[in-house]
Amino acid sequence: MSARVSRRAVLAGVAPLLALAAASSPDRTGAALQNAPDRTGAALHEAPDRTGALQDAPDRTGALQDARVTTAGPSGTGMAAEPWPGETRAVPGARSLVLGHVRGHRADPALLRDLAHRADAAAARVSAVLRTPVRPLVLVPATSAEAARLAGVTDVEGLAALADGGRVIVVPEAFGRLTDVGRDVVLAHELTHVAAGTGGLPPWLYEGFADYVAYRDAGLAVPVAAAELAAEVRAGRTPGRLPGAADFAPGSSRLAAVYQEAWLACRFVAEWRGEETLVRLYRDARTRGAARALAAAGLPIARLTAGWRAYVREKLA
Repeated sequence: MSARVSRRAVLAGVAPLLALAAASSPDRTGAALQNAPDRTGAALHEAPDRTGALQDAPDRTGALQDARVTTAGPSGTGMAAEPWPGETRAVPGARSLVLGHVRGHRADPALLRDLAHRADAAAARVSAVLRTPVRPLVLVPATSAEAARLAGVTDVEGLAALADGGRVIVVPEAFGRLTDVGRDVVLAHELTHVAAGTGGLPPWLYEGFADYVAYRDAGLAVPVAAAELAAEVRAGRTPGRLPGAADFAPGSSRLAAVYQEAWLACRFVAEWRGEETLVRLYRDARTRGAARALAAAGLPIARLTAGWRAYVREKLA
């Protein structure tokens, strides 16, 4: 069962947005996009999809028919199927269920079908890493204010989606401004939080792990996905320690680079010791605590930090 994501983890929706704005030159060389949008967590505009694999996923269920939800919710979600009684439209994917509020134009059946396809692809990404079935439940409210109410938070500014218990809640205005690749990455990131849980973990581990899964098959070069951190490293400022909870505070001028530091820490473990070790470490950390899990994996924090710093320099210098 997935625990409710902490208030800090709600900021997870920021991370995938920050790096992808750099991946958008018309010639696909990775040069920075001119007139790029605000990179503090809002939206991506006009960036080409550099994955090439996740669009137009086949519908394994046959033709999708939208319907009003009248029965109990999907098994294991722990919620009623109709978050908006009498106004809920459901669109099933091959392994996902998308629920939209019919009061908003974002509950258009074609849009919900597209989201179901993307949720299926995100579930496949997450399942491939966790080696466990993942069946997404995605809610599409009519407004950002409604998204905040569903998640029980006061503000979703700058977020495109967030994980909440056993579901992913789309923040409709921001999600609608994302590119195709941005939508795929955001869904995979948030679904990782839902499927893997975050309880008892330091934010560098749960945010870094979610980004590891989200970027794993996204087709983005490391210097592109970690553009802010790369700029710091090239200026001679290699991080000296893994980011702490305070580093993930909203409004931080280094928030993009902090998420990238966390991502590269998890990517380093996966490349050095194998993806199975990273997944085992994550699960062990949830039950035993991060320090004990790292020590048991032969990666005490000092050794991990030293290896990660060298890895960051190697990839970004």
